[in-house]
Amino acid sequence: MKSPCNQVCEIDYPTGFCIGCGRTLDEIAEWCSADNKRKGKILSMIPARMAALGLAYSRKS
Repeated sequence: MKSPCNQVCEIDYPTGFCIGCGRTLDEIAEWCSADNKRKGKILSMIPARMAALGLAYSRKS
């Protein structure tokens, strides 16, 4: 499963979410070792997180 990283790597410290991909630092660190079920769970949380940051999220395959 492809990473949601889009090379915009900056953490919003109040929320702990990356403003580029919507993941936390822990989720970014675990991505390579996570199974597809875990990756899917992380991906499912991203749209709401990006909305909370006031940013649009577009998942590119």
